[in-house]
Amino acid sequence: MAEPDQPLEPPTGPAAVEAGEASALAADPARRSRAGIDAGPEPARAAFFDVDNTIMHGASIFQMARGLYQRKLLTWRDIAHFAWQQVNFLLVGENMDHVADIEAKALTFVTGHHVAELRAIGEEIYDELMADKIWPGPLALAQGHINAGDQVWLVTATPVEVAEVIARRLGLTGALGTVAEQVDGVYTGRLVGGIMHGQAKAEAVRALTERLGLDLADCAAYSDSLNDLPMLGLVGTPVAVNPDPRLRAHARTNGWTIHDFRTGRTVARIGVPAALASGVAAGVLMGVLAARRRRPGHA
Repeated sequence: MAEPDQPLEPPTGPAAVEAGEASALAADPARRSRAGIDAGPEPARAAFFDVDNTIMHGASIFQMARGLYQRKLLTWRDIAHFAWQQVNFLLVGENMDHVADIEAKALTFVTGHHVAELRAIGEEIYDELMADKIWPGPLALAQGHINAGDQVWLVTATPVEVAEVIARRLGLTGALGTVAEQVDGVYTGRLVGGIMHGQAKAEAVRALTERLGLDLADCAAYSDSLNDLPMLGLVGTPVAVNPDPRLRAHARTNGWTIHDFRTGRTVARIGVPAALASGVAAGVLMGVLAARRRRPGHA
């Protein structure tokens, strides 16, 4: 959704603060109550969960892109690009440049569209493409916090309207996500502060806990990627879930709890032969091209 002159890099400094505060404002319990969203009881603690490869297998924005392609809101070239990035993400882990590139491109379609339209599309895409990607293990960890009376928030680069759909479907409190600028309920084509990633996630968590009156030392955060170290280092209980090699090493060094709910880990990320990566990528792209052939005249 970024304009050509808008930076694609994950925000840092003042931009990260702006992105984080915008996300926390969108998630504010008073605003959610006015919008008819149940904000839940006032918590004593909160837990913050990354989404991609933590709660959900793969990248949520890729599933969103697939759904948009099926609705002819993205081209087959767009989805082929996202497919390659998804394969790379599954095989070698999260790359900050790739995330920024995917998010910026995937958000371009909403310019001029209504916020309510994106929410409705998000509901459909969750049912069609995301629900079966949720890992039971991390969801059980989140449910444990809910059972203990904690609030549980998703923290993701996915657009906040879609992130809220995921959180609601999983029975969680809410979501901190990328905020797109809107005027009178219509997207302008710009982001507020930038993508919810890296330092911006930490700023969003900091801003939300201040609004909720929580002590960060009593809070927990869960992620698979060392790129989320700013958020993990902010709370009293950082937890590595399905960690990439760098986060696993960092967690071990610092005595953090590590959970790995993946199966076939050598296929997912660790020690994958280049030939296998190429084969998976080819399979994904063949599927994309086959889908295109089933849609005569679609470009």
